[in-house]
Amino acid sequence: MKNVRLISALAAAIVLTAAACAPPEKNDGDKTGPGSAASATSSADLGGLDGLIAAAKKEGELNVIALPPDWANYGAIIKAFSDKYGIKVNSAQPDASSQDEINAATQQRGRSTAPDVFDLGQSVALANKALFAPYKVTTFGSIPDAMKDPNGAWVNDYGGYMSVGYDSAKVPDMSAVNDLMNPAYQGKVALNGDPTQAGAAFSGVAMVALSQGGSADDISAGVAFFQKLKQAGNFLPVDPTPATIESGQTPVVIDWDYLNAAQTKKLPTWKVFVPQGAVLGGYYFQAVSSGAPHPAAARLWQEFLFSDEGQNLYLGGGARPVRADAMVKSGTVDAAAYEKLPPVSGKPVILNQAQTDAANKYLADNWAKAIG
Repeated sequence: MKNVRLISALAAAIVLTAAACAPPEKNDGDKTGPGSAASATSSADLGGLDGLIAAAKKEGELNVIALPPDWANYGAIIKAFSDKYGIKVNSAQPDASSQDEINAATQQRGRSTAPDVFDLGQSVALANKALFAPYKVTTFGSIPDAMKDPNGAWVNDYGGYMSVGYDSAKVPDMSAVNDLMNPAYQGKVALNGDPTQAGAAFSGVAMVALSQGGSADDISAGVAFFQKLKQAGNFLPVDPTPATIESGQTPVVIDWDYLNAAQTKKLPTWKVFVPQGAVLGGYYFQAVSSGAPHPAAARLWQEFLFSDEGQNLYLGGGARPVRADAMVKSGTVDAAAYEKLPPVSGKPVILNQAQTDAANKYLADNWAKAIG
């Protein structure tokens, strides 16, 4: 992707398992009076950023969930936030799915261990908006309108394109989705999660559908392809991680380009491509939990993620930050990291809410039958 044009195109196109055994704990999240962090819809409600920072430091902790350190540079982001504000970040279930995040919030609501914030795939986010607390960060005005709820209930934070990554030392070179049917890839093609629960896997199926003549309105061709891939013995039902990639257990992975591209730092033989004619883009959704046990820290986390510093940290992990266009214009973007983004050609396709809902229903009805 060279770089501003397609990031702009993306913007234009986007229209814990078990609860703790301890009894519920009272925390600042229970406060709802004027001036409380739990009811703040911007830092102004707490006297400005200085007031928010003071309240967050008093809480001293932040609970995040489903943020692998190698995913969109979250390891560095968490460390930078903690170092900057002296707030301990409790990172639970790094490899959990978006649905696991919601499950944890509902099962642990009212407890000190509940998630403070969410980082969700589109389908799960749009289905659970009732769990979000509206909050507008200081940089809210520089985020494209199509990439945020007007009241700040959710905001897209970073995004990318679906890609295929592979270890060129273990499998032949490839340049198209149909190449995955080659017998040379038997037992080697992994998808990042269950598409009925994980945003990356959902988008992987949608991308494959586009490559097979499907559309944003009909992803059935994607499910059919994976069924054929399984019948051919090429589909590998293992959730890929950096460890499985480095060990060679998952030598071919369908995942976001920024996640696949990150593997090249540790595995020089790892190659990545975004299939032509199947440019499926998407952004993740950031939100504050309405039941956050650390409501001030949750809101300060949002401020950090959408600041120039936080957005450039996403970029450092190969992800496309939501404020990229505004930062390019203002000269605050990390230019070196920006130029390293994987190249993409073709018009991006991004599912809207109606298309996402229809795709979710189709997957719920057909994925297990096709792959089970």
